[in-house]
Amino acid sequence: MENIGYTKPSSPLDTVFAALADPTRRAILTRLVDGEASVGELAAPFSMSQPAVSKHLKVLERAGLIERDVDKQKRPARLKAAPMKEAVGWLQDFEQFWSSSFDELDGLLETLKRSQTS
Repeated sequence: MENIGYTKPSSPLDTVFAALADPTRRAILTRLVDGEASVGELAAPFSMSQPAVSKHLKVLERAGLIERDVDKQKRPARLKAAPMKEAVGWLQDFEQFWSSSFDELDGLLETLKRSQTS
């Protein structure tokens, strides 16, 4: 029996979701929407060291969510949002489920309202 959640991510989608699971990495991606930034610039809003932020950047880079260039002493990071498209598509597959669940809940609440006023 496989221990789910205890194996290394095996697909690009798994890697993207694993990268997005951390709030610091999501904040870094949000910052990169505004344009490329150095490790120092990305570390500024966090109470963590630049090496700690670099580790987060490596996770994002392995997931294909950012790319980094070498510019003299700097390694600016830039957002690559294309891998998120598969994750968004996967989540959208559940939209019909949630819509129908909410519709059923609305119907149940309407029935309960009517039975209380009768």
